[in-house]
Amino acid sequence: MLTLESATGKVRVKGIVGGRGFVRRLADMGLAPGQVVEVLSRGPPVIVKIRDTKIVIGRGIARRVIVEYAE
Repeated sequence: MLTLESATGKVRVKGIVGGRGFVRRLADMGLAPGQVVEVLSRGPPVIVKIRDTKIVIGRGIARRVIVEYAE
């Protein structure tokens, strides 16, 4: 299982492990299933680029975001 914490380059979010509030909070930041993001730094902290925005997240959160490499 590949997580945002261990990924590099462009990845697609497959799912987020957590409750509704946690998933909604990440979706509000742009981290939602189906979204393609680019991992800029594996940190800590993990820095990702979503569209034209860079977001810094902790390793604990990054471990709960399941991803796959984007084509």
